Amino acid sequence: MIDRFNKRIENIASELWAKIARIDELKGQWTGGVNFSPQVLGRLKKSVLITSTGASTRIEGAHLSDQDIEKLMRGIGIQKFTDRDKQEIKGYYELLENVFNSWQHIKLSESTIKHFHKELLKYVDKDKLHRGEYKKRENRVDMIDFKGKAVKLFDTTPAYLTSKEMLELVESTQKTFNEKKFHPLLITGNFIVELLNIHPFQDGNGRISRILTNLMLLKSGYLFMPYISHEKLIEDNKQEYYIALRKSQKTFKAGHEDITAWLNFFFNIILTQSKMAIELLSKENIETILSQKQLAIWQYLQTVSEATPGDIASKTKVARPTVSQTLSKLTQLKKIERLGLGRSTRYRKLK
Repeated sequence: MIDRFNKRIENIASELWAKIARIDELKGQWTGGVNFSPQVLGRLKKSVLITSTGASTRIEGAHLSDQDIEKLMRGIGIQKFTDRDKQEIKGYYELLENVFNSWQHIKLSESTIKHFHKELLKYVDKDKLHRGEYKKRENRVDMIDFKGKAVKLFDTTPAYLTSKEMLELVESTQKTFNEKKFHPLLITGNFIVELLNIHPFQDGNGRISRILTNLMLLKSGYLFMPYISHEKLIEDNKQEYYIALRKSQKTFKAGHEDITAWLNFFFNIILTQSKMAIELLSKENIETILSQKQLAIWQYLQTVSEATPGDIASKTKVARPTVSQTLSKLTQLKKIERLGLGRSTRYRKLK
């Protein structure tokens, strides 16, 4: 398996290396620039949990909207959808939440992957006999078309070879990560395309692949994953997703294996995700990242030509230390500028 990985990436195009470099540049900007309060991060994470759960299950044919999912997770009954839809939603939401909250303590292993599958389907009555177990009969990869019909894309690893190929995939991926000779994005991209080609479970393979993508990228330092939905970007580019998988997987176990099409798609998704993460720090998304008190200060500054910290504290009823912290944050975000020094210090909104 390691030899196959080496051959797949030995001639990676410069275009892909450029994308990796740009993703890592933005990764560094996020790590160095994020300065949100725990409350703001919590709100962002909860929003992404809903968005990602909706997107990942809709890719596989579910029909709940993000609004429906939010209601469902708040315990509000939704009668117009099947129990299976609701069961799948609940399982995905809780599993992804666990990954977001505990990724530092989760190791990539076969037992983890099987446990994830069990957790994913723990509420789905129909799947109770094969939760957490590799497939016992053949399956295939289908694409759900715009009419909601399943269209066959390709056949997968035979059931009798699944355990062997999963063991080889996981062990070779662990070894490659530990050796640190290859970029983690290449290792993760290869793992996901191979996992989907094996299709180890009777059901839930696509959803497990996206959960594992979040886990592997978080463990590789891409800490913006819980704040921008990876799953939503795949849903928005679903046809390209299936085409990229098919192009790459058609070359498997042939004379020359080539996963360029998949890596190009995969890196495009992560690059878009990283750009969106940086945009969270910018002026367009300021109201998303500010706490209520910070938002009150920002809104007040939009109504006046300039103001001193004392004026702001008096008008907004916000304590001076919080005013000072907020002014510093808004200055870093290039939303306001400081005028004067000492007692004559004033702030005004940048145009």
